[in-house]
Amino acid sequence: MTAGRTPTEDEAPSPVLTAAQSALAAEHAAVYGYGVLGGRVGAKRRTEASAAYDAHRARRDALARTVRDLGGAPVAADAAYALPFAVGDAAAAVRLAAVLEDRVAGVYSDLVRAAEGPARADAAGALREAAVRAARWRGGNVAFPGLAERAGAADPAATSPVEAVGADGAP
Repeated sequence: MTAGRTPTEDEAPSPVLTAAQSALAAEHAAVYGYGVLGGRVGAKRRTEASAAYDAHRARRDALARTVRDLGGAPVAADAAYALPFAVGDAAAAVRLAAVLEDRVAGVYSDLVRAAEGPARADAAGALREAAVRAARWRGGNVAFPGLAERAGAADPAATSPVEAVGADGAP
């Protein structure tokens, strides 16, 4: 498949396109999640939450361009996403931020594996940024950010994007 060409029904998307679409979906979910937690995070961490929100929006927009450059149609954001737990206070908002960053790091690790050259370097940079933000939110780090199978005590379920709310609107 060449850049700028939409694959036919018989062609499977390239591994890079598939990984880029997954990263884009995770960025959509992170933007949504930061929108939720931004109103509940404490005043001392509000600037940090705002900066992370802006970073995810920028990554999302860049990934949409990447997907188009790879010949795909960027996956659209869902109207709402089911959060992994209720976010009723500042402590839960901080926990959600760490989970979102862990999940984003997980999909970027897949993009690092699939991409080459500058795209791989960019994905590695995004993985690093997510891992640093997760460590800041969590107050500690994990041994292998983005690699749940190597993170030891990390929750393997925390490496998939936040799930979209079903058609019935229930989380």
